[in-house]
Amino acid sequence: MLYLFLAMLGSAAMSLVLKAFRAQKGNRYGIILGNYITCVLVGLLMMPDRSLLLHGSLSTLICGVIGGFFFVAGLTAMQSSIRANGAALTAAFAKLGLVVTLGVSILCFGERPGSMQLVGIALVFAALLLIHGGAEKAAGGSFLLLVLVLLTGGGGDAMSKVFEQLGGEGEGTLYFFWLFLTAGLLAALLAWREYRQTGLKLLPGELAAGILVGLPNYFSSLLLLLALERMPALVVYPAASTGTILLVTVLSALLFHERISRRQAAGMALILAALVLLNA
Repeated sequence: MLYLFLAMLGSAAMSLVLKAFRAQKGNRYGIILGNYITCVLVGLLMMPDRSLLLHGSLSTLICGVIGGFFFVAGLTAMQSSIRANGAALTAAFAKLGLVVTLGVSILCFGERPGSMQLVGIALVFAALLLIHGGAEKAAGGSFLLLVLVLLTGGGGDAMSKVFEQLGGEGEGTLYFFWLFLTAGLLAALLAWREYRQTGLKLLPGELAAGILVGLPNYFSSLLLLLALERMPALVVYPAASTGTILLVTVLSALLFHERISRRQAAGMALILAALVLLNA
């Protein structure tokens, strides 16, 4: 539970930093690229034996590359969907990517939820829909983009479970190195394309801000993997997702003086009930 709670704190910290730096003036991939560069460098420092770069297992490399692709594909799908469907509806489908992670755990790795956990999972989805509900789809919205957001976001999260089952033993830091290196290279290509299309450059300040995002991003990912090694994915994924929402909502109210709506308050109550049932 400690690893899971710390992973929630890391994810919440990353969201709050992004919120603080949401008004970007340069290339929109500046903070994202700085984030991935930081994660790669931290991954190298955290790696107990750098000879793993040459002698690590092929399965770890494949899992990392696929995970990095999902990360950036999810980002691109979200950006396109926000323009077509609005931010709230896109965020709702991103959170509903839990369907993918839970499906992988049940269908591929034989995890079976208990009756209390089933109720908890149902409350998780009810809370997500309640918090993000009421969003109107923008004119000309695309349901296909929403589905892509769900599949790519959920696929990226599910890769941690896939690696935990199929990757090389003791190669967690190597997995994250390949994942963030792949994501960083793809993000660099997107930044270059953005520059060619708009002329917007990567600003040093926004790249530096990526460091503040990258540190909690890396450690929250690593802690989530450690939690998966000790707890069922059917508990870890819903608890991490809803717990992060709860922390971000409360901390945003305290730090940014954002008002909590009745819908959010009701959703937070459902989240608390879900977390109790998931750990029953």
